[in-house]
Amino acid sequence: MYRSFFAFLLGITISACGVTVRPDPARAAFETQATSAWLYDVKTETVLYEKASDIPRPPASMSKLMTLYMLFEALRDGRVTLDTTFSVSTKARQMGGSTMFLDETDRPTVEELIKGIIVQSGNDACVVVAEGLAGTEDAFARQMNARAPEIGLRESTFANASGWPDPNHRMSARDLGQLAKLLITEFPEYYGFFALEEFDFDGRSPANRFNRNPVLGLGLGADGLKTGHTEEAGYGLVGSAMQGGRRVIFVFSGLQTQAERRSEAEAMINWGFRQFIEKKMASAGDTLAEVPVWMGDHQQINITAASDIELLVPAVGQDSVETRIEYRTPLEAPIEMGSQVAELVVIAPDMPEKRIPLVSDRNVERGGFLPRVRASATVLFDKAMGQVQSLME
Repeated sequence: MYRSFFAFLLGITISACGVTVRPDPARAAFETQATSAWLYDVKTETVLYEKASDIPRPPASMSKLMTLYMLFEALRDGRVTLDTTFSVSTKARQMGGSTMFLDETDRPTVEELIKGIIVQSGNDACVVVAEGLAGTEDAFARQMNARAPEIGLRESTFANASGWPDPNHRMSARDLGQLAKLLITEFPEYYGFFALEEFDFDGRSPANRFNRNPVLGLGLGADGLKTGHTEEAGYGLVGSAMQGGRRVIFVFSGLQTQAERRSEAEAMINWGFRQFIEKKMASAGDTLAEVPVWMGDHQQINITAASDIELLVPAVGQDSVETRIEYRTPLEAPIEMGSQVAELVVIAPDMPEKRIPLVSDRNVERGGFLPRVRASATVLFDKAMGQVQSLME
């Protein structure tokens, strides 16, 4: 059973009981007409807002991010380079929707295909990549499905490389956001491609040369990632923006018009940056609590922060943030220094609960004869006191 430890950290209460948190009326919750949405702060790993974020929905061209992830992995592994050329099949040329207007005589480079997928949302380019890496698009889709759970995508299934409508092609908003995070953190050398505002392969599609991301170049710090639209999916966007050392990732889908997509993207960026402030609660190694140990060569340990603990809290209504430390008591030896023994639980209005691992500051070996006698005596004493209390009642 978990018990909580009373403490006070930097003005944020750590309480010993369950807390009912009422939203602060001074801070309005974010509102959206999107069918699914997810907003995330990268530095503090905090979900700032979510709506139906785990429901698999048609992702349209936003799922091209998975095709790009697989291509970036091939670049990292040395299987291809940016100068590697791929052939274009008749199937690729015949793809409808947004294209680079490739034909069977072309030999586009990997770099050109990356730009064509990001800027022009080229369905033909996606098929070229799929066939170039896996032989066929079906084989590539199977590889996508195998790789997805390995990188933490739990609500995603893929039927093709482009996001072409298919009942077996689905992604959740959270998965799209997780994929965006991986692209940003694992492939910084290629992430700059997502900020390109214009690309036209061989001058063939001047009308389709502009990036559809509506917030690029607006002075909001937006630098990626991918739009999507089909009749079934509506208008959506996986985006990211950087301001003042903070990066947010946002995902939404199901809007009715391009104008709604643009206004929603601006609203999510502004809300994510303006409604929260960053607070450092503890530094790595700081002691947050002392807890007893059972059957060990030490009678207690210090619970410490494994790394710096930085939290985003509401800019208005900071006093409404509640935290508590949860751990099993007594902790039983042996315990390794640095092993997780507790969690810091953070509860803020209108935000998902956040749990941060806390660790032991020392090694505790299983005790010898004397610690065992002491522990047994404690048990006997507690039982005796319980019997006395029962008689008194």
